[in-house]
Amino acid sequence: WFRRLLHKPKPTSRESSLKSSSASSSPPSSSSSAKSSSSSCSMSLTRPIRLSPVLDISASGSARWAKSYDVCICHSEGDLELGAELVTYLEAQPESFRCFLQLRDAAPGGAMVTELCDAVQNSHCWVMLITPGFLQDPWCKYQMHQALAEAPLANGRTIPVLKDVDRKDYPKELRNLYYIYMALKENSFRQIRDTVVRYLQELCRSSSSSME
Repeated sequence: WFRRLLHKPKPTSRESSLKSSSASSSPPSSSSSAKSSSSSCSMSLTRPIRLSPVLDISASGSARWAKSYDVCICHSEGDLELGAELVTYLEAQPESFRCFLQLRDAAPGGAMVTELCDAVQNSHCWVMLITPGFLQDPWCKYQMHQALAEAPLANGRTIPVLKDVDRKDYPKELRNLYYIYMALKENSFRQIRDTVVRYLQELCRSSSSSME
């Protein structure tokens, strides 16, 4: 037995190739495993991108054109500059949003109550720039109540935007609505734009479905 063991035949070239291939397909090292684990972890923390079907909200005859404005900007007199910046941003977008800015678009000589009500009724969405000035302005509160009366269930039409206001001071009438907190202006403007686009897409989709 001992003699046979000493004279054990060497593995053939085929066996050697099989062993080497088996070694090359061995499980990844601990460092590569950690890298893979880290990658999967970061992927799981990334917000999933939801791709919705492309819908041309600018098509002629779409429900978008049933109203004069896409967005009505409700702001206090002290926030006119911020409101004007937002309007400039929205009107420069590829969708060419039609915006109502009170001091620019209200009819000269028109009654304030009438103008504010018309702006709400003739707009698809209403952006509430809720600042300390907004909370102190009775006309802002009036326009906010008009918007809520126009669409009690909101449905994405009323878009509250908080700036320099504590959560405890958030108007109780809007407590059932999520808001955008304006920290970085550019990010907040983009969120407002995306919200308006989403609402107009749903509006056009619902309108086309009802016509079929």
